[in-house]
Amino acid sequence: MSCSKHTAVSPAIDQKVKEVEAKINLSDEQLNSIMLKLMDEMKKGLGKDTNAEAKVKMIPSFVKALPDGTERGSFLALDLGGTNFRVLLVKINEPDAKNSKPNIEMDSQIYKMPEDVITGSGTALFDHIASCMADFLRKLNLLDQKLPVGFTFSFPCKQEGLDHGTLITWTKGFTASGVVGQDIVKMLREAIDRRGEFQCDIVAVVNDTVGTLMSCAHTYPQCKVGLIVGTGSNACYMEKTSNIELLESDDGDMCINMEWGAFGDDGTLDEYRNEYDQHVDEHSLNRGKQLYEKMISGMYMGEIVRLVLCQLTKDGVIFGGLSHDSHLFTAGKFETSYVSQIESFAKVSSKKCDLNAVPGGMTAVQNILASLDIGAIRADCEVVIRVCEAVSKRAAHLCAAGVAAVARKIKANHPEKDDLSITVGVDGTVYKKHPTFSNLMNEKVKLLCKESGVNVDFALSYDGSGKGAALITAVAHRLQRQVVNGY
Repeated sequence: MSCSKHTAVSPAIDQKVKEVEAKINLSDEQLNSIMLKLMDEMKKGLGKDTNAEAKVKMIPSFVKALPDGTERGSFLALDLGGTNFRVLLVKINEPDAKNSKPNIEMDSQIYKMPEDVITGSGTALFDHIASCMADFLRKLNLLDQKLPVGFTFSFPCKQEGLDHGTLITWTKGFTASGVVGQDIVKMLREAIDRRGEFQCDIVAVVNDTVGTLMSCAHTYPQCKVGLIVGTGSNACYMEKTSNIELLESDDGDMCINMEWGAFGDDGTLDEYRNEYDQHVDEHSLNRGKQLYEKMISGMYMGEIVRLVLCQLTKDGVIFGGLSHDSHLFTAGKFETSYVSQIESFAKVSSKKCDLNAVPGGMTAVQNILASLDIGAIRADCEVVIRVCEAVSKRAAHLCAAGVAAVARKIKANHPEKDDLSITVGVDGTVYKKHPTFSNLMNEKVKLLCKESGVNVDFALSYDGSGKGAALITAVAHRLQRQVVNGY
């Protein structure tokens, strides 16, 4: 709370909360150190002799160019990343009279992925996908057209070409047999051939973070970075191909899918992690993995807040000796959405210097706590707000250190430019819906990049897994056309 004159927190409790905040907060010096460590890890991931030991894998996406505004045509986009499967038709038309940008039209439909399909055989899974595609094309009278396709497949893949991705492992409850270790594009092509009802040209397997970059770059030509901060977190950026030692080519640029969530899995971040981070990791399904992501993303933010509140409760600081039967002591019960809601009330109330001055402000926070069987007085609510703010701020600042590392890497690739400006395209529920995350991150990026010769702006990106996949396909078609035409 920014206005202490109205606080109900006693000096003794205030001191206890400050001790917890000190465990969570990171100084600018620490953030600068984290930024430099990530830059070192990026270099390791790009190196031929060091990639194997790197935790940030810096995966080549084989996306070699961004949209230049000349892409035209109709494209299919497929989006598989959970229990829903989405099919989209994306038409990129000539600009209308009022706009210099191409006009984009989209039709889409969502299909359920039944439990017996996602846990059955790989053949049945891809047959179901082909069936959904046929249904969609039939409804739009497009069965007789051979459309280019971009496939957003949001599972870990080893990519060896734009249209070649081998599944490393299933996640998100998928267990379909006979797919791990196989080329998913080949399996989809075979399913389409078995069906025999339509033809298509599968041009690209798309990572959703790369799609985020492409979707934003279509509107903002200076966009060179894609960032997702939602349930998970990841980033991608345009790298000089000559710096990607895993590839033979040294021509032009290529988008690198960083998979930065694994930063710190080798112990690099241990000095910045606290007991709450350690508890989250020890009780996770992927212990020792994705440690950077676990400090940032929406999947874990609420749980970190819950653990801090549990400690303060056990220490007698809040909630008056709450019973251990309370939902507060059950893992996963304090949702990240609660953090956003609580901080939204706090943000408004801080302008009035009093949570009670906001209509329903105190009651709203108390109602959230009541859903966890917690009866809270005003002082309790103020402490909860401070804990939420501390955890959110750290997440935003850690993310800022990552973005600053990427921005400075791009600047290092362009020493001839004294004042480089880049745009970061961002998607994800944490960035879009949390009341303070975006501002906290943006401001800290500017501080970390100060005097480095790079200016960073942010723009919201929309539908990277749909529109972005179609744009990747459209750009690939444009490049193919240029090769055929000899320019």
